[in-house]
Amino acid sequence: MSEKKGFFKRLVSGLSKTRENIVSGIDSIFSGFSSIDDDFYEEIEEILIMGDIGVSTTTKIIENLKEKVKENKIKEPAACKQFLIDSIKEQMTIKENAYEFENQKSIVLLIGVNGVGKTTSVGKLAGQLKGQGKKVIMAAADTFRAAAIEQLTEWSNRAGVDIIAQHEGADPAAVIFDAIQASKSRKADVLLCDTAGRLHNKKNLMEELKKIDRVIDREYPDVYRENLIVLDGTTGQNALVQAKQFMECADITGIILTKLDGTAKGGIAIAIQSELGIPVKYIGVGEKIEDLQKFNADEFVDALFNVENNNEEE
Repeated sequence: MSEKKGFFKRLVSGLSKTRENIVSGIDSIFSGFSSIDDDFYEEIEEILIMGDIGVSTTTKIIENLKEKVKENKIKEPAACKQFLIDSIKEQMTIKENAYEFENQKSIVLLIGVNGVGKTTSVGKLAGQLKGQGKKVIMAAADTFRAAAIEQLTEWSNRAGVDIIAQHEGADPAAVIFDAIQASKSRKADVLLCDTAGRLHNKKNLMEELKKIDRVIDREYPDVYRENLIVLDGTTGQNALVQAKQFMECADITGIILTKLDGTAKGGIAIAIQSELGIPVKYIGVGEKIEDLQKFNADEFVDALFNVENNNEEE
């Protein structure tokens, strides 16, 4: 519980720039307006869009808020705040089986452009799953960067898990093939795969991901599949564009949003879920293994608005 509480505090501080960007503006609207009118809604809308929640998601939130205000016959702007928070939370739902891969023999591919924290996320996830008592193997299938293989090897030592790697320039699908054989023979629970992230040459990337898919389907047909796209929270709306491009070449099942500490664009977590219908499953707010955590929408929005959860205090 203390670790959880610690993370909430780090999340609160990590989202401080986003909070300054969104919440202080919204608070001034709540206190500055004496009635709920079109101007009131427009001001809220503008602030949410500026906070990288995006136009279409903001429109949904405002429509939802208007309905709640009407249903509950709210007259005072200040009384709207909780309804706004609830409307935002409703854009972000995680299904019960979001982390089903933890309970089955699974292959988790981490996909994303270079520089978003993909290799680091593989390492952190490996450390956490090992901490749950799982047997984990990592595959260094980003063979285009020697640095990625070195970095992942370092993480494998730190997390104390096996790594399957080849030389720089090797065929990524061949690395996955080797890793699958190792996973079977060593009875691994989870195989975590780092993949190359070159969006500038999308055709090659698509072909590569398809080839990896074919290898997995052929060699390990009954394994549980999870494809997580890693996005850099500091890039805001650009992360959304990247996600859409990767969705064209892979069946994305979840999102890891990194570098949320120190960005004013944390609202992108809300936009991504709402617009793509893909859940944010993990968020990163720092360098340590425990700074990558399962995403909790209620906690995220509470931290964004700095709503103290009284249960946390006990």
